Amino acid sequence: MDCKQVIFSGHAIRRMFEREVSSKEVIAVVESGEVTESYPDDLPYPSFLMLGFISGRAIHVVVAQEQQGRECYIITAYPPDPKLWNEDFKSRRQT
Repeated sequence: MDCKQVIFSGHAIRRMFEREVSSKEVIAVVESGEVTESYPDDLPYPSFLMLGFISGRAIHVVVAQEQQGRECYIITAYPPDPKLWNEDFKSRRQT
């Protein structure tokens, strides 16, 4: 994702701390990860679920992007739960 600036929300920082996800890992996912879901109707900006693998560890990052200035706002980040996600961590398991 092409971001001019990455801004972490307070919620993201708290969750990253709780889940032991570093800001370096989040930035790496935003820079080179794959968009697996899009939420074009999210406000105030469209958001995306991104997936990246850092040292073999899957990380999901939810990021909203302001299009004109290209600021990216990190909403949350977490290692996906294998009970909730398929093996590729790109799609949710059917319940």
